[in-house]
Amino acid sequence: MSVKAKKHLGQHFLTDEDIAKKIANSLEGTNYDHVLEIGPGMGVLTKYLLQNKPKVTVMELDRESVAYLKDTFPLEHLQLNTTKENFNILEGDFLKHDLSELFQKQQVAIIGNFPYNISTQIVFKALENRAYVPEFSGMFQKEVAQRIAEKAGSKVYGILSVLTQAFYEVEYLFTVPPTVFNPPPKVDSGVIRMTRKENFTLPVDEKLFFRVVKMAFNQRRKMLRKSLNSFNLSESLKEDPIFAKRPEQLSVQEFISLTQKLIENGI
Repeated sequence: MSVKAKKHLGQHFLTDEDIAKKIANSLEGTNYDHVLEIGPGMGVLTKYLLQNKPKVTVMELDRESVAYLKDTFPLEHLQLNTTKENFNILEGDFLKHDLSELFQKQQVAIIGNFPYNISTQIVFKALENRAYVPEFSGMFQKEVAQRIAEKAGSKVYGILSVLTQAFYEVEYLFTVPPTVFNPPPKVDSGVIRMTRKENFTLPVDEKLFFRVVKMAFNQRRKMLRKSLNSFNLSESLKEDPIFAKRPEQLSVQEFISLTQKLIENGI
């Protein structure tokens, strides 16, 4: 039995076992109770996760893949330390599930060969649930992976870079060519690891911080005094050197400082 990749679900099945093992082993931490794999497909990562992770749940939207997983990973075929209680196959859409309810507010690491068409949504959902997600690792379209990990000063540095790096340390791990997928995508893929900054609290209002970052990058070619002008900046505030910069020039810490300046000026 095998599963046919479905274009509307963005499925590209990884066929290289060495790369699958590297991705599965990219979760390094131990500060979580559970591992959630999103979009396991035919379980190429799953079997390696089951070798060294205490509790594994896989969540798959494709019914055919769910049937394949249930047929391929019956309890008697798993390693001896795996029980019904610590391996679970769920059919469903990750974006529609409440993580805190699903895992009863336990700490859960997220991993996957993510469908390109929803990969950024998966990252944003992890950010929203960061209190429960200490580690996040997986494969994206290379351009997206680079954008998440990129530092200030780059043309690909943007909203996703700043908002992710505000709460997580991000590492670009390695690039994966199209030839190791069936069917092969038209682009390279990239694997990243995100590790939550422990004991970190954003020192400004989160909603305002998100708003400032998004507004700045929505007009990324303009200086901040122009792109943020809807905040009714005072003339004295516009003279601050930070407002003469463009958004890609600001580090995460500088975006925090920028938000603080706006708050101090009654915005």
